[in-house]
Amino acid sequence: MGSPLVLLDVDGVLNPFERPHRGYKRHRCSPNGVTYRLWLNAAHGPSLLELAESTGAELAWASYWCDNANEWISPRIGLPELPFVPIPRFPGIEEGGTLGAWKARHVAAWAERRPFVWFEDEPDATECIAGEEGVGEHLLVAVDPLVGLTDGDLERGAAWLRALAR
Repeated sequence: MGSPLVLLDVDGVLNPFERPHRGYKRHRCSPNGVTYRLWLNAAHGPSLLELAESTGAELAWASYWCDNANEWISPRIGLPELPFVPIPRFPGIEEGGTLGAWKARHVAAWAERRPFVWFEDEPDATECIAGEEGVGEHLLVAVDPLVGLTDGDLERGAAWLRALAR
């Protein structure tokens, strides 16, 4: 089965959509030549590393940033290079359903029945991942995209992973 996974989205999770509280710093990132301004909190990296280490889980990106997250996000929050779910560009509602369903399809296939916690802000991702065939045990922590990842979100994921190990 393999060790459990902790899957991380970027936008709406590590990069909140509204100006965040103290601890966040503004960054300019230019993946593929397109410049974005992000709010990132350097405390997230150590917290996520502690979550993974204390529960025996592996961290991975589950974001459209794919490998770009390793170059533009990881060093700014103190994470090493992480594996990533290869999520191709969303084809649109006419071709692929909702954004949550599109991401869930790729997450489920990549996780290969391994248990996982997924920090995600897409509103329909919970029902979409549950509906994927062959998906392993999982917890989708629905992060408020206006606030971003909180200590409560991290604790919820940690509690689920600790219970999984029993």
